[in-house]
Amino acid sequence: MLALAQLIFALDLNIVFVALPEIGADLGFTGQTQQLVVSVYVVFAGGFLLLGGRAADLLGRRRVFVAALTLYAVSSLAGGLAPNAEMIVLARAVQGVGGALLLPSTLSLINTLFPEGPRRNRALAVWGGAGASGLTVGALLGGVLTEAFGWPAVFFVNVPLAGLVALAALWVIPRDRRGEVRRQFDLPGAVSATAGATLLVFALVEGPELGWLSPVVLIAAVLAVVALAGFAVIETRGADPLMPPRLLTNRSLLVGMTVTFVYMASFGALPYFLTVLLHNVHHFSALRTGLAFLVPSVAIALGTQLGERATTRFGTRPTLLCGFGVGIAGTVLLAVGFDDQASYLTAVPGLVVSGLAQGVTWTAMWIAAAAGVAPGEQGVASGMASTTLNVGNAIGLAVLIAIANSGVFDEPADRLPDAVAHGGQIAVLIAAAAMALGMLASLTLPRRRGYPTGL
Repeated sequence: MLALAQLIFALDLNIVFVALPEIGADLGFTGQTQQLVVSVYVVFAGGFLLLGGRAADLLGRRRVFVAALTLYAVSSLAGGLAPNAEMIVLARAVQGVGGALLLPSTLSLINTLFPEGPRRNRALAVWGGAGASGLTVGALLGGVLTEAFGWPAVFFVNVPLAGLVALAALWVIPRDRRGEVRRQFDLPGAVSATAGATLLVFALVEGPELGWLSPVVLIAAVLAVVALAGFAVIETRGADPLMPPRLLTNRSLLVGMTVTFVYMASFGALPYFLTVLLHNVHHFSALRTGLAFLVPSVAIALGTQLGERATTRFGTRPTLLCGFGVGIAGTVLLAVGFDDQASYLTAVPGLVVSGLAQGVTWTAMWIAAAAGVAPGEQGVASGMASTTLNVGNAIGLAVLIAIANSGVFDEPADRLPDAVAHGGQIAVLIAAAAMALGMLASLTLPRRRGYPTGL
């Protein structure tokens, strides 16, 4: 059931990718601002994840889990009924808040119900298989639903799914213990973190369209720095901080946070550029585009299970190094398929290799982030790692899209497909290079004892 909840969360990250052209045409988005439908969800989720994790620890994990799914269902209904661009962006923002409550509560439930070691690794592999596969299954389901029922269906599908899981949670998940409840929240920290992340991504999204030196972009960037600096000050001085600074002394958690950021800024950006290639260059329908994601979906699901076995047998550090290393090779191989004259089959070998590496890395990085954290702080630790995951996706996607679109729309119409494919190829190669940062971060993981840890 927890894996299904994670699948719902992951679906919402990518399910709208395939439907973006239809949403843009129907509601009047411009090409660059279409990304707001995706990024506003990621930004609000990233900004409120720390508060969501803290709420899970203080109010109870089951309560927050059920509340998050309820919010998901309501906001998804509003998104499907949205009559204009402003309404759908607002609905996606509320969905993001629901995701900020759902992800850390789900992850902290796993990390407290299963002891650290092989049992937790196996549980995280099942949960991770659903989550990592959901990133690409979302594109498949988005294509099928958009083709058959139109873009509102990618929102409506969440309503029955979230509702059923919320009801099941009341029967399956153990009741929260009353003695664990403490009602102290760091609202200033949540506000400053959310404002900083939102303004930063706004600057990255609008920079290519308005100009990097435009007053709006510069002001947003400066305010983002101020807000994030204020968040750092608030956390060091608060009596009950949203993100206790002492948790940063847990090297495994710190590395896990770094890896989740790099993961989503690199691996997590690939589905967007593959969608653009298939839809805008090869003119695949929404359904064909979604079906094309079956290959990476299967590869990622297999990779998550390999990641669990490798981590239990060899350790987290070598597993992450292998995941990122193979991911670099697979992503470079995938870039070969970014050519307006190449067929989808040209990209398949890269999709398989990169997908396997993506699944291996996904499972191992969550194992690293949970290691050595006390049960009473698993929620906030999950929120910390989830925050870097979502902000990494928003920042990585915004930067790579800006690079990929640089100069593309200045090309004549007959050369536009080649320019779009070439821009996507550059972005994919940069994503592969970014994975090397994940390898470097993984090298700093501490050696652990108790069960096989390898290096």
